[in-house]
Amino acid sequence: MNSTIGTAPLDEIPGCGPLLPEERGAPMSLRQQILQFVRANGHAARAEIARALNISAGSATTITADLIATGILREVGDTARDPGRGRPRVALEVVPEAAHVIGIKLSFKTHTAVLTDFAGNIVANAALQTQLARRPLSALLDEIDQLIANLLNAAGMERSAIHAVAIGLPGIVDHATGHIVWSSLLQDRDQDLGSVFAERFAIPLYLENDANMLTLAELWFGAGRAMRDFAVVTIENGVGMGFVLNNRLYRGTHGMGLELGHTKVHLDGALCRCGQRGCLEAYLADYALAREAGTALDLPIDTQTPPEEMLNTLFKRAKAGDTAAQTIFRRAGRYLSIGLSNVVQLFDPPVIILSGERMQYDYLYEEDVFKEMQTLTLSEGRKPCQIEIHAWDDLVWARGATALALSAVTDTMFSQEGIA
Repeated sequence: MNSTIGTAPLDEIPGCGPLLPEERGAPMSLRQQILQFVRANGHAARAEIARALNISAGSATTITADLIATGILREVGDTARDPGRGRPRVALEVVPEAAHVIGIKLSFKTHTAVLTDFAGNIVANAALQTQLARRPLSALLDEIDQLIANLLNAAGMERSAIHAVAIGLPGIVDHATGHIVWSSLLQDRDQDLGSVFAERFAIPLYLENDANMLTLAELWFGAGRAMRDFAVVTIENGVGMGFVLNNRLYRGTHGMGLELGHTKVHLDGALCRCGQRGCLEAYLADYALAREAGTALDLPIDTQTPPEEMLNTLFKRAKAGDTAAQTIFRRAGRYLSIGLSNVVQLFDPPVIILSGERMQYDYLYEEDVFKEMQTLTLSEGRKPCQIEIHAWDDLVWARGATALALSAVTDTMFSQEGIA
């Protein structure tokens, strides 16, 4: 079993966005293809654009001139030199000020927001401490309002300068409609965040499951930029999954697929926050481990100890040799093996990236976990799936949300033109 443990570099490669050609169901105009190629590479000369997109030099020159005139691209000196000419080439780059977007990650302890420009550069970030209890949609909207205000204040910008907002949150989300089918953050099911957000802010909103947001962070800024297919599994307050297929985020037919945390691993098993029993996250998520920790640490049922504090104490005891504490983590690791083997069996990805706050607990990525995953997988005769551990903080999740917003703003910019 091949595994890589550590943090993959962000921003080590210039630019942002997938480096491989995007495969889409609908054709994309050459103007948009050029814009996205330049943004992904940070900067590019016209000759590079022509070669990469298989177009004539004349077409590259004409279209880039138009994009410069509309304020989307600009010329910049290139450090590379034309062979035999001895002088730097003139390259193109995205005009950062052409648009600004906000990406937000909503969670139990802290909401996080990032403001980026059209080139994907971070302009400002902000965080807002929150309550742990579930809240009505109106209260969540107030928190979003305060977070955006804090972010704009940090950036010294007005709300009118923002072209789009994207929000990721735990739960089952209908991306197309902005409808929250269920979220552990909210008191009620079937909440229409998209409509109430539009009424309050008058800014386009793009809503997504938070695991998909982290997957977009990998695809736009991280290790996934040069991968056509990969999976991301997150372990935090819940268990999430995102999947990139043919260089695009896969959501399923109705936009609500890949709920790995709510796949069943034990009939009539432990109670999950979704109300059903036997879900994978009922054995792996924060609240599941905290539930077990209460017994191992001999804490009363009505304890006011925060789950994070309980889990940190449990981990310290496990490291100190406490058998009960070690058993809890290793049992969770076995359920993780089951979940990962199911991902491999169903999707056959070359790489699964494990991320989330709980990946600080090395019991969940011991070699035995991955060996058992391999044993449970019918993989004889094929290359084993590689496992990577990326312990990102919430800022990266929010930055993944900016990728969704940037993609949407870009599509809107070019949506009125004919395909050419």
